[in-house]
Amino acid sequence: MKAAVWHGRQDVRIEKVGEPPAPPPGQVQVRVAWCGICGTDLHEYMGGPLYIPLDHPHPVTGVQAPVIIGHEMSGEVTAVGEGVENLAVGDRIAACPIIGCGKCRWCRSGSMAQCDRVAFLGTSWTGGALAERLNLNAYQCYHLTAAISDEIGALVEPFSSTVRAVAQGQPGPEDNVAIVGAGPIGLMALMAARLRGVKRVIAIEMADRRIEAAKQCGADAVINPLCEDPEKRALEITDGAGFDLVMECAGQPATVLMAAKLTRTRGRLVIMGVFEKPAAIDLTDVVFREKTISGSMSGYGLYDETIRMMTDPRFRADLLITDHIGLDDLVGKGYYGLLNEKDKHVKMLVRPE
Repeated sequence: MKAAVWHGRQDVRIEKVGEPPAPPPGQVQVRVAWCGICGTDLHEYMGGPLYIPLDHPHPVTGVQAPVIIGHEMSGEVTAVGEGVENLAVGDRIAACPIIGCGKCRWCRSGSMAQCDRVAFLGTSWTGGALAERLNLNAYQCYHLTAAISDEIGALVEPFSSTVRAVAQGQPGPEDNVAIVGAGPIGLMALMAARLRGVKRVIAIEMADRRIEAAKQCGADAVINPLCEDPEKRALEITDGAGFDLVMECAGQPATVLMAAKLTRTRGRLVIMGVFEKPAAIDLTDVVFREKTISGSMSGYGLYDETIRMMTDPRFRADLLITDHIGLDDLVGKGYYGLLNEKDKHVKMLVRPE
């Protein structure tokens, strides 16, 4: 079968690989319907390895580069391993990429995403979703309802991460929320905040295509740093206070510094962006204004809630999915387009055939 294999920085190859074996106990085999290109995939391509084990096998899975990549997936169960009771051949699923050790305090307390030795689908698992088929642990698979198509199902994983991040920021109905970066994750965070029922959601974005998408996704206003001072505009919008909750979704040194500045006194900053290098925040401002900063990684534990939320008409998958490509076009059209043509693209889906 064909698969996208990460060999090194800027070295992803479409190759013929072996079929996955029959699923062992506790696992299922899945035929992939669609797989989204994630911002993490782009970071691994341009600046990795970030999460891909390069020099030593992963301590839980034994996997190291080269690895089959891809994790934002929907698919159909084609085989069921011994002991699996909640899944059957023909079931349509979305997958959670988290694989824990099962032994540490986080795994034992229901917080597998924080596992001390966590592995991920697409970076340190025996298969990836940019392949025709793969085996998954049954606990990674969540049933898709008839109301959610395979295409929308490929958005469950990224949207779940924003649902969890917004919940972590604990916004109330009178809160002003800012989303820094209106790429795929930023637009989903915008919709997640809107679905939670906050007072006002503002996006900060420079690309014209994404500015328009943010407006269509429900942003009350969009601040373009190329045209106006974000801090000054934020104070105008919030009557001089700053934003109650700021979501950093761009993963750039300049955007995280800006996001911290936009956060009000005793406000909350939740960082979702993936950074290739350490970034600076004005910690004196954080200390004197008693701001709270937290990171948020994955939507683990909130997949069923996320799938329910995605049936709300305010979730606009049509504004997120801007292209469909085949596996052979992953690098030349997919990566290139998302990195260099941001006015054209938000989220690309790949059919791994």
